[in-house]
Amino acid sequence: MAKWYVAAKKADFNGIGQRFSISPVLARVIRNRDIEGDEAIEKYLHGTIRDLYDPALLKGSREAVLLLKDKIKGQMPIRVIGDYDADGICSSYILKRGLEACGAVVDTMIPHRMKDGYGLNEHLVDEAYADGIDTILTCDNGIAAYAQIEQAKKYGMTVIVTDHHEIPYEEEPLAEPDPETGERSRRRYKIPPADVVIDPKQPGDTYPFQEICGAVVAFKLMQLLFAEFGFDGISTDLTSGKRSLLDELLEFAAFATICDVMPLREENRILVRHGLELMKQTQNVGLHALMEVNQILPWQDGKLGAFHIGFVLGPCLNASGRLDSAQRAMELLDSKTREAAVAQAAFLKQLNDSRKEMTEEYVKIAVEMIESGPLKDDRVLVVFLPDCHESIAGIIAGRIRERYYRPTFVLTRGEEGVKGSARSIEGYHIYEEMTKCSSFFTKYGGHKMAAGLSMREEDVEPFRQKINEICTLTEDDLQEKIHIDVPMPVSYVSFRLVEELELLEPFGTGNPKPVFAQKDLKFVSARALGKAGNVLRFTVEDSEQKRWEMMYFGGKDNFEAYAAEKYGQTALDGLYSGKGSPLYFDVVYYPGVNTWQGNTKLQLVMQQYR
Repeated sequence: MAKWYVAAKKADFNGIGQRFSISPVLARVIRNRDIEGDEAIEKYLHGTIRDLYDPALLKGSREAVLLLKDKIKGQMPIRVIGDYDADGICSSYILKRGLEACGAVVDTMIPHRMKDGYGLNEHLVDEAYADGIDTILTCDNGIAAYAQIEQAKKYGMTVIVTDHHEIPYEEEPLAEPDPETGERSRRRYKIPPADVVIDPKQPGDTYPFQEICGAVVAFKLMQLLFAEFGFDGISTDLTSGKRSLLDELLEFAAFATICDVMPLREENRILVRHGLELMKQTQNVGLHALMEVNQILPWQDGKLGAFHIGFVLGPCLNASGRLDSAQRAMELLDSKTREAAVAQAAFLKQLNDSRKEMTEEYVKIAVEMIESGPLKDDRVLVVFLPDCHESIAGIIAGRIRERYYRPTFVLTRGEEGVKGSARSIEGYHIYEEMTKCSSFFTKYGGHKMAAGLSMREEDVEPFRQKINEICTLTEDDLQEKIHIDVPMPVSYVSFRLVEELELLEPFGTGNPKPVFAQKDLKFVSARALGKAGNVLRFTVEDSEQKRWEMMYFGGKDNFEAYAAEKYGQTALDGLYSGKGSPLYFDVVYYPGVNTWQGNTKLQLVMQQYR
């Protein structure tokens, strides 16, 4: 079970509350997010698109704009080559739509996951040359395509790379240890020989915030290009109803930021918050249709959050690249009529439903492999599922990582060797650890928390042994930690607090939902809900004998097993009947409101218990 810790960061919470007209509770939560100083707090609470960083700060961005301007004026054909996930799809759409608006001759090519693999490869370069393409513009890929870009340059083509992934490097041994650090090697970064490279992680880039996704890099480039052509900027007044093309492109930069699990801090937070408001009245026919077929109707009820993008809409775009072709998702975003868009959106939803079923099947197989063999003792899990569709390896890796709280690789058998995806935990930079084992890979890339790879099948077991051998994670590192923001009895919850907590949204990586906790909360009754009976609704009672509704979505079976072990089956049965003695649990919870048939009431959601 996870360890619980109370965050003990100190500040003048009452003073912060008075200056910003917020409660000391909210001030404490903000401090726990490492937001310090009045300027940073003001930006966190009320930042606007005026606070976004100047795109010209990205190394190479000005050079790329001038190069693209020349290509557009000369009507030289440009091909955008993206990636088959939501970030790659959104990046490709942003660049294609933006370049078209500037008068460019432009098309897109999104690699097929099964036929082409990730990113720019030799035959895509050959095809572009055969098609008379003058300029290749990559997005969400390209930083690791050294040989492929070298080939394009031999053909005399222009190449512009826009990416956000880690820069490939090699550890170069030093003749003597560094006198200051004691290090015996240094990194030699390998930048591809493109005409221009834009990647905030490249050496010499001083962009203030590196953790932006590929679509934001693409968006920033279009911001500069639009300014060069005299187009309207981002709308600052969303109540006017007027929208610029840049507003539509910002929607997809925000969409991709959520889907690519970028930290919702700094300008990502501002961009996503602004983008969600734009999406509520989106003028993109395809995005509107995707919301419609998934019964998400923000133009009617105003409800659209990071959850809807990350867990409902985004997976539909991802499913196109996983089980069919990501070109279908591009066609959806490019739709001109509602009829065509709804048909395409319905198809993507159906694909995603199939993906869910496949995922559940192989998660079970993976768990059985881990539980019944030597993998269970590994600190880094390497699970080989040869018959699994390679497109869902990343999702399965994420699910296994959540279950066991260990860095996880899920590998599948591809047409040529083995392909796989990896997902990590805090404190384990998976790309850097893979670089230490790079001899096992025929191709790899990624960043701190996620990566992709290709390798020979005979190297799977040696790789598993090596990645565990060099692993320095301790038992403490491998225990999930719950950091409680505020130990707070549920009796303190009010409509005002719930409304105030909305100032902290959107929630996600880097800006999690606040965590509140109470010890010895009295549980009076329980009831199972939902189609599978896997959702629990409790009646709990606070110290003032006031009763509250508390929901739990974390799985009935685990809760029942824990409660029966602690209190006995008879006591658990009494909780369900509501006629037994109350049970007491420490709980981690989040407050909210529930509206049903016109009645609105406070509701608690339990996240952890003990």
